Amino acid sequence: MIPSVLPTYNRAPLSFVQGEGAWLTEADGRRFLDLGAGIAVNALGHAHPALVKALTDQAGQLWHVSNLYQIPAQQALADRLVADSFADTVFFTNSGTESCELAVKMARKFWFEQGQPERTDIITFEGSFHGRSSAGIAAAGSEKMTHGFGPLLPGFVHLPWGDVDAVAAAIDDSTAAILVEPVQGEGGIRPLPDTDLKALRALCDEAGILLILDEVQCGVGRTGRLFAHEWAGVSPDIMMVAKGIGGGFPLGAVLATERAASGMTAGTHGSTYGGNPLGCAVGLAVMEHVSNPDFLAEVNRKAGLLRQKLEGLVAAHPDIFEEVRGSGLMLGLRCKVANADVVAQGYAQEVLTVPAADNVVRLLPPLTISDDDIAEAVARLDRAATTLAQG
Repeated sequence: MIPSVLPTYNRAPLSFVQGEGAWLTEADGRRFLDLGAGIAVNALGHAHPALVKALTDQAGQLWHVSNLYQIPAQQALADRLVADSFADTVFFTNSGTESCELAVKMARKFWFEQGQPERTDIITFEGSFHGRSSAGIAAAGSEKMTHGFGPLLPGFVHLPWGDVDAVAAAIDDSTAAILVEPVQGEGGIRPLPDTDLKALRALCDEAGILLILDEVQCGVGRTGRLFAHEWAGVSPDIMMVAKGIGGGFPLGAVLATERAASGMTAGTHGSTYGGNPLGCAVGLAVMEHVSNPDFLAEVNRKAGLLRQKLEGLVAAHPDIFEEVRGSGLMLGLRCKVANADVVAQGYAQEVLTVPAADNVVRLLPPLTISDDDIAEAVARLDRAATTLAQG
């Protein structure tokens, strides 16, 4: 008999009932160190006082009115994002998947309005993940994502990850945009080198096409800059954001230049819940913290500390781990044993990690994690690795 919750997840036998900072409490009382942060969502940790206050204050005033009306908190958050980024305009969604849908629509509508409706193809990359909607799985193109869900949405050109020459060769009169994650998350914590991102920007400029960045997982302070592309010194035309921007409340956004968004006029897109007062109140509180240069400097410092300790972990367990990869507090351990075994043994040691492709275990802690919690987390991973090595 099918369970009442559709069984599309292989869930761990853990039920968390309370959280604080980087810690989660299981129903049986055990306390787990959370190096997953809800898959890079809980940027400020669990039950952060500023987010609790923002949500409860707003909940006592107004929850939802729809986008038929002006929403002051939405305007304030849009203004903040525009001020702190490359963007001229913002559309709010509820998730990264919804942000992908709009980014694809926006790029194609841009060319339609330019009198070139044949420009519909979007170049994407092997190992990418852009959500599980029809557009998202078609953009990723992997067998795992698409099997059984045909016919797939056409208009995506899939290329090897990191092959700039292949991109240059693929651009033609049907190309609308390039869509890429500055750091692949689900694909195994693979940062795109700054030189490659600069090269993609240059190719887009040369051909006059749009650069779409998916910063759903790597954005909002995760890499130590507000947005990951800032490390390369380039700007996109369209950017997808979600996860960390809501700090745990469902919130996403598409940021765009005026040029890229020029085709999106009244009636071309919508969202019943997107940018509602609750979500935007929380998003404003998140941005108040994460956009602060001192906060980002601390993320970078803690990222260096965690990476140093993880390098020591790899050196101490060469039969279990192969390397550390990633950027900021978006790190991965490539494993020599099954990554699922590392994750499971972590559960036994009461530390939470997240599996990814390429036999990688993702470490995506709250950006607020303390030095002591970093040390304790790595000690628990060390115990997990020791147990695995003993067979």
